[in-house]
Amino acid sequence: MIRKKRIFAAALCTAAAVSSLSGCHGQRKTTEFSVPAAFNENSSIEITFWAKNDTNRTQTDIYRKAIEDFNIYYPNVTVDLRLYTDYGKIYNDVITNIPTKTTPNVCITYPDHIATYMTGQNTVVPLDPLMEDPVYGLGGSGVKFDAPTFDEVIPKFLDECILGGRHYAVPYMRSTEACYINKDMVEKLGYTIPDQLTWDFIWEVSDAATEKNADGTFKVNGQKVMIPFIYKSTDNMMIQMLKQLGAGYSDESGNIKIFNDDTRKILFTIADHVKNGAFSTFKISSYPGNFLNAGQCIFAIDSTAGATWMGSHASHHDIAEDSIIEFETVVKPIPQFDPANPQMISQGPSICVFNKDDPQEVLASWLFTQFLLTNSVQTAYAETEGYVPVTSKAQQSPEYTEYLALGGTDNDLHYQVKTDATKLLIENTANTFITPVFNGSASLRDASGQLIEAVAKSTRRKETVDDAYIDKLYTDTASLYRLDSISASGKAELGELPDGAKALIITLIVIWVLIGAYFVTTTLIKRGKKKTGQNH
Repeated sequence: MIRKKRIFAAALCTAAAVSSLSGCHGQRKTTEFSVPAAFNENSSIEITFWAKNDTNRTQTDIYRKAIEDFNIYYPNVTVDLRLYTDYGKIYNDVITNIPTKTTPNVCITYPDHIATYMTGQNTVVPLDPLMEDPVYGLGGSGVKFDAPTFDEVIPKFLDECILGGRHYAVPYMRSTEACYINKDMVEKLGYTIPDQLTWDFIWEVSDAATEKNADGTFKVNGQKVMIPFIYKSTDNMMIQMLKQLGAGYSDESGNIKIFNDDTRKILFTIADHVKNGAFSTFKISSYPGNFLNAGQCIFAIDSTAGATWMGSHASHHDIAEDSIIEFETVVKPIPQFDPANPQMISQGPSICVFNKDDPQEVLASWLFTQFLLTNSVQTAYAETEGYVPVTSKAQQSPEYTEYLALGGTDNDLHYQVKTDATKLLIENTANTFITPVFNGSASLRDASGQLIEAVAKSTRRKETVDDAYIDKLYTDTASLYRLDSISASGKAELGELPDGAKALIITLIVIWVLIGAYFVTTTLIKRGKKKTGQNH
């Protein structure tokens, strides 16, 4: 009997210990943040800042200088910078760290990702109380540096950070997509670039550029390689085409509407132009800027933030110098179905603040977030690529207006293609849009691009792309990206259990198996003893 009690006690202790551990590694409740009455500048506070750069040392230096300058005003706050080369890696690390409460304090990310971060209770701080606070809010009386006011943040960019009626981020930089065009080749084919590109124009010129000479080289460039039209982000391609058509993608409630007849028509069109060699994608053929600069592409669509990779005198490229040809680069908004009603996506990183048990730590994080919106940081970062500052304060500053005015005076800081791409967004801010954000919207975005990629690859493999193919593609894509498990509320159905919960269940099963084995063994031993006693 004593041994049985000991086994039960051990089992219960083990279960309790595992339960305790799973509590440590599972999601733990964090108190909702409230703004402190005052910031304690006498205590040392350490915060972590996760940011992304494309191995661009200039951007890294801007982050480091921002931290140094911030410390002039708040020397008690230590900011630890952690750099990533991909937003997806930041997203994965944040998701991994949410259960252990080891998220960063400040993170450069996207609203689609924030929607998933928010599935943890009180994980991301709603910024409305902080932004509106008279002392520590945007441009507040207690902020020691020259921060922008609420009204000086571009309203359209700020609205993009609203999730569920509250601001869970502030914009950091903004970009859109642009079509970078080899004007010389367009004119060689007998065409003139219109003021507003249309899809019909792009497809017609691209098809014309596939004509070859008798020796197999292309007539337009005399080379053996020519991919007239290459799109970098097929996610954006599908999203923008559907938006321009007024077709279904998703709604604010998270209802998935992408699997429709308009999408089907788009995919058939893409298949037709892939078949004759007029169109390809980054994932299939590689970076469009490299083909453009080598005279092997006429229309390269990429972010305005990628402008420094486009054109004969681009400062960035991944091809040999002697492969680059001389041509005039024209930067235009993406092609439209209805030129009178242009629609283009607004994209670019935002900044969110994570909740912590210490309100002073959160307040320090918010102050640093505001510092990233100051003119010095905004202007310096925007000048590295074709980004646009997110505040009117920075856009209208003498330094930034002079930067744009000097476009074309050199091929470095004032590279013409880069400043043209920047002006494109400034002039078309009113024509930009964002997609609905909900838990699962990031998966839907990936799925939208996958539809194009799948059709393009199948066409290149000479597979039949017909209605039956599209029907199966819809089903497979919905399953692959779990779009069929997203409810009308935009919340994913319960998926895999957290690792802590799995460990607890497995341990409990093992414990009860051991207990069962003990009882079986004990019973057999008792029976053996009785049998032995009877034999004696």
